[in-house]
This record gives sequence, structure tokens and C-alpha cells, in this order.
Amino acid sequence: MRQLVIGILLGLIFIGCGKKNNQKLTVEETKAPFVWEAANVYFLLTDRFNNGDVSNDINFNRNLETGKLRGFEGGDLKGITQKIEEGYFTSLGINAIWMTPIVEQIHGGTDEGTGVTYGFHGYWTSDWTAIEPNLGTKADLKKLVQVAHKNNIRILLDAVINHTGPVTEKDPVWPSDWVRTEPKCEYNNYENTITCTLVKNLPDIKTESNESVELPLQLVEKWKKEGRYEQEVAELDAFFKRTGHPRAPRFYIMKWLTDYITEFGIDGYRVDTVKHTEEYVWQEFKAECDYAFTEYKKNHPDKVLDDNKFYLVGEVYNYGINTGKYFDFGDKKVNYFDSAFQSLINFQFKWNVAQQDYETLFTNYSKYLNNDLKGYGTLNYLSSHDDGQPFDATREKPFETATKLLLAPGTSQVYYGDESARSLIIEGTEGDATLRSFMNWNAITNDVQTKNIIKHWQKLGQFRANHPAIGAGIHQMISKEPYLFSRSFSKDNYIDLVVIGLDLPKGKKALDVSKVFKDGEILNDAYSGKTVIVKKGKVVFNTEYELVLLEKTIN
Repeated sequence: MRQLVIGILLGLIFIGCGKKNNQKLTVEETKAPFVWEAANVYFLLTDRFNNGDVSNDINFNRNLETGKLRGFEGGDLKGITQKIEEGYFTSLGINAIWMTPIVEQIHGGTDEGTGVTYGFHGYWTSDWTAIEPNLGTKADLKKLVQVAHKNNIRILLDAVINHTGPVTEKDPVWPSDWVRTEPKCEYNNYENTITCTLVKNLPDIKTESNESVELPLQLVEKWKKEGRYEQEVAELDAFFKRTGHPRAPRFYIMKWLTDYITEFGIDGYRVDTVKHTEEYVWQEFKAECDYAFTEYKKNHPDKVLDDNKFYLVGEVYNYGINTGKYFDFGDKKVNYFDSAFQSLINFQFKWNVAQQDYETLFTNYSKYLNNDLKGYGTLNYLSSHDDGQPFDATREKPFETATKLLLAPGTSQVYYGDESARSLIIEGTEGDATLRSFMNWNAITNDVQTKNIIKHWQKLGQFRANHPAIGAGIHQMISKEPYLFSRSFSKDNYIDLVVIGLDLPKGKKALDVSKVFKDGEILNDAYSGKTVIVKKGKVVFNTEYELVLLEKTIN
């Protein structure tokens, strides 16, 4: 008989497992393989999640009054580690965390009519080789990765190769052989999307250049002051000797970014502003990331989680799953998947969710991912840090948001506070700041409605994490009324089958599962915690819920 799995719901903080004491389960029988195509990724602004160390809240005399939510708020690496240790992410079924960039930011602030803004978001780099002190230290990052891996959670950092931080009184412009400061991008064809600055005062790295350049004077002076200049130069010399790359700007940055792989063992990068850089740059970056990850695994065999390759997910702004592997600039189509990215962020998902019913959404995504994108994936989201048109800005649909995001085929991206209905409309803010308030921990602890919302996210998230069939499997409708469907996934000797029912009647419900499960098999509803035996192809449940998450138990 085929060995089917049931995910053991581990580390529950807020809800119970609902398992019978006489069930006999072994690790071998229950351990689902981790596959990125089915991952449940939690995306957070490192500065806005949890303050684990108040002593690092102010650095570089960043004391000016800022626009609302445009300064550092205290979140840091220690704060994230604390929440991993508390089991917060495990309770949500999160198996990967993506953090905004943690490298050292510009020391000054900008004021473009929205009040002074500091680089709290992490995308204004001043030194790729250093951790932003407001967020912590290398020791803090090392511990975070270790604790995350101990809890079977992967870590994604955020890579920026396209630009430096803005120029301020404290932050001089990089040399002209490193960056361009004009023209500003017009975004109506390929050339004026990549060989230009994204916005005013955001110097663009000359990623197309193969000319050798010297280190910027500001980095030389900084590293000498910090007593690490000779070490950094020696490492750069070794990198360029090994790779044979010219000492061009992009390769310096690739070296600095891949150091976080070899030193800390991170599992992947979310890559920023992908379409604003020549596509071959990402093929080169992938090669260096793969080399670094292989070296890390070879040097730390005791810390290897599995045989997954280094994960690269790209932000190609406005990419949608319906276009397959290609993004259309108007005058040129580019394939960012082959030889570069394993996945791209799917900007189309929120519109599909708003316009399509469950079956249309799920069927279409299953077809896309198992045909045009087979072997690759998309990262689906409903709210984010820079999307001013989220699916549910007013947070009136937190249950629907969870159900559609976490049960859709593809990789899911939970934006911090999705699970707790953190407000995305903050009075007095300008632009993206409204999306970036501090995590609403008080509501999670004290508000009854928030607790009910988060329980829903936890149950669905854990079911997703325990069953790769949800994100990476084949979708098949069983019946339209009641709405019942299956997902199936196999890898090597592992087979995963689940049946899910949505919009069901409360109370007693009889469901035909004969196409998936056999008579006599015991099924567990992971949502209510109740178990039932399949009889004459059907299961009968009496629960107060309108959905069931059916998985096979092992006696």
C-alpha cells in the first residue's frame, strides 16, 4: 500500500494537534521533503518586526526628526531570533524567512518632500561587507541562521546589485566608473529600463561594464579605520584570481554578497530590481552563489539541511505567471528563469484572487506551474512592502486572504502582519510608509478577533508546510458542490495526497473522497482536529467550520 503522509503539527503555540494518543507515527513515515516550489515564506522588514536589543536603536547620529514611519523603529536580528525560538514561525507553518537587506545603510537621510527618511528598509547600501549596526552584528546573524535551521526554517537575505544608496551630506557619491547618476529611467523599453537610475538621486551601478575599477575611496578609508582593509583586499584578490572575472563593479558586489553564503550558510537570496540589470548579470550571480553554497556544504557537512540547491527568487516588477518564463519590455522579451532564477515574484496573483473563484484560480495556477513553468516556481503574495494596491488594504478579509494565499499552487509569501491583520493604512504617512508599520504584537496577545484570525493562518499554514502537495502538487476538482478538490505530489519514494473542502455547510457534512482514499482508511481533518473512517467512499464530519483539510493518518 502506498505510504501517504500526515504532517505532525509540531511546536504549536496557539492551537492543539487533535491527534489520538494511540496513533503510531515514525519520523520516516511523516517527514515531508522541503521543496521551494511549495514553501511558505514569511517576508518581514527587519527594522519593523521585533526589537530584541534596544541598545542598537540609534547609530551614526541618525537623530533628525523623520517623516512618519520613515526612520528606524528598533527591529533587529535578535528580535527575529527570539520569535523563532518562541515558536512563532513554526506555529504559522513558516519554513522560510525573507528579510529586507541587512547590510550597512547610508549614514545620512534624504528628504524628497515626505520628511527626512533614513535607510531603515535596507535598500540604500553604503557597505555590502558590513551588517547595519541598527540591525545587529555578524554574531547575531550567525545565531539567527543557526536557530532557524535548528527549527527547519530556511533564511533568505535580500540582494541589491542594481544601485547604491542615495547621496547625502554624510554619504558621498561612488566614483563615476562605478555608478551613473543620470539619466532617469523612462521604463518604456529595454534600454531605458536598465541603463539609467530608478529614481533621482539613486546612483545606478554600471553593471554592464567590464572595465576594472579601484575600490571607492570611502570604503578604503572606512575599512582602514575599522582595521580590516588588508583582509578585505586579500579576499578580493583571491576571488578575482579564482574566477578570472574582471574587477568590474558587479563582480565586487557579487563577491561581497556570496560571502554571506560561505560564512553564514544562508539558503537563498531574494534579488531586488532584477529587470533593471542586464539578464546575464543574474546568470553570473547564480554561478557564484552555487559555488559558494557548494563550498559551504563541503566545509560544514554537519549543517547541511538537505540536497536543495541555493534558492534565487527575483523581483521582476510586474511579472505575471500567465506570461510563462518571459517578461516583455515592449521591444524585447527576456527569460529570467533559465540559468538564473528558480522563481519570480508573481505580481499578478492579487488580481487573480480578486477576480476569480477558487476553482478557476487553483486550476489555472496548477496548469501554469506544471506546464510552462515546470521545474520552476512563482512567489505569490497579497500584500508587500512596496505594493500600494494590496488585495485587502483595509484588512476586512483576513480569513479569505489566508485561504486563497496558503491553498493556492505555488510558493506563498506571507507579509509580516498578514496573519494578524496589521493595518496597511496608517494616517499621516506618505507613500510606501503606510505599508511598513511596526508589527502589532499587542493585538496578537490581547485582541480576541486577532487571535481568531491568527489561528486560521496557523492551521492553514501548518497544513501547507506538512504537505508539499498544496504548493507543488497537481490540482484536481472532485466536486463543485460541495466544493472539494485534491492535490497530489510525489518525489522519489514520497507520495502526498490531500483533500480539501471549502465553503462547506457548518455542522454535518458528507464528502465523497473515493477518488483519493480507500474504504477503511482513517482521515484526519487538520482544521478541526477530528478523525473519521472512510466508508463506502465517503466521510461524514460534524464540525462548526466551513472547510476541511483532510490527510491520511497512519495507525
